[in-house]
Amino acid sequence: MLKAVFWGFHGVIINDDDIHPQLIAQLLLSENLRFDLEEYQEMYLGRSDRARLTAILQTRGRFVRDDYLDGLLRKKAEGYGEWLRSQPKLALYAGVDDLLYRIRSKQYVTAIVTGAQRADVEQVLTAAKLTDQFSLVVSASDMPVAASKPAPDSYLAAIDQLNLLNPELALTPQNCLAIESCFAGVEAAKAANIPVVGVAQIYPYHMMQRCATWAVDYLNEIDFDWIAPRYERGSNAATMEEKPAV
Repeated sequence: MLKAVFWGFHGVIINDDDIHPQLIAQLLLSENLRFDLEEYQEMYLGRSDRARLTAILQTRGRFVRDDYLDGLLRKKAEGYGEWLRSQPKLALYAGVDDLLYRIRSKQYVTAIVTGAQRADVEQVLTAAKLTDQFSLVVSASDMPVAASKPAPDSYLAAIDQLNLLNPELALTPQNCLAIESCFAGVEAAKAANIPVVGVAQIYPYHMMQRCATWAVDYLNEIDFDWIAPRYERGSNAATMEEKPAV
């Protein structure tokens, strides 16, 4: 049965995709390095800041020490915080509050599993007054570069940590649902054997439909009364059946 709902963050909860390449471009400029938007979109979208900065720097011949990378990530987090404070209104996607309410009404555990830095997540959740809505956050700050999405490690870590917090859950991947908006996130969830709803907030619906277990245009279209019975039939049935909007 369905017991837990895992959220991505960038592109799922907050509409902030445009600011990240700008911040990375600024970091590279400060290091006298060139930023390539097409390269970023093709190679690094959906990966953690730590993973994509490491890869970008290495392709430009830089030796990436941990202290050097940590300094760049702190600068990026500071820039992201400045951007947040400059916004007249927090750019949460429509339907976040409603979906959280419906998750609570079903008594599902909920967590954020993201390639975002923890500082970014905490700033947004605090500003949106959503900190107490999530039992757990597994961020890029908690995982090594090799564990970045599309690797399944962050999802598996979330399951392990929730079981430590709530042993009575006896949570397995087949009890979980992921909500993702990018290909790396969908791939990570599926690699962890977690069914995933692809929400078309970054990529078109037809592209999400091709890769996710199920696809929707908007968060408010996620229908737990439709999804939950598929878990009762078994995860293999849920994964293999036709993928209509839910």
